[in-house]
Amino acid sequence: MDKELEHSFVTKLEKNQNIVHKVCRLYTSTPDEHNDLFQEIAIQLWKAYPKFRGEAKFSTWMYRVALNTAITLYRKSKNSIPTQNYENVLNNLRAKEYNDEEEQQVKLMYDAIKQLSDVEKALIFLYLEDKNYKEISDTLGITEVNARVKMNRIKSKLRTILKP
Repeated sequence: MDKELEHSFVTKLEKNQNIVHKVCRLYTSTPDEHNDLFQEIAIQLWKAYPKFRGEAKFSTWMYRVALNTAITLYRKSKNSIPTQNYENVLNNLRAKEYNDEEEQQVKLMYDAIKQLSDVEKALIFLYLEDKNYKEISDTLGITEVNARVKMNRIKSKLRTILKP
């Protein structure tokens, strides 16, 4: 790869690295696993970058590569942890900073999300990133209707997992 392509990739990765960190948080349990997955996603992005044609936004393409890499490498299920504030916590996951109580609720929600199937995790992640159903469907390669139906089922599933 030439220096210009390399610089372009590094700049875009640095600008969008939070996407990768959020994917890592959903699919890992420890800092070491998080770092390993981040590195693996960065490697896969680097390998695929020369083929990136710009037909989709870079961030959409990055989501797809990151989620596919995470799904491939980390297929695990976790024990459920109950909480009562399902809707508030789900909405708070979008926040940038949390107080102590919110931080605990966010942790419980992430633990619940980790119990979902790999595709469900990917869908809820994109939903929490405020992606519309068109963007979700483009990223995951499913129809908009299918994305909406799956999202409703995921919300119901999370309510069940989080029920005290």
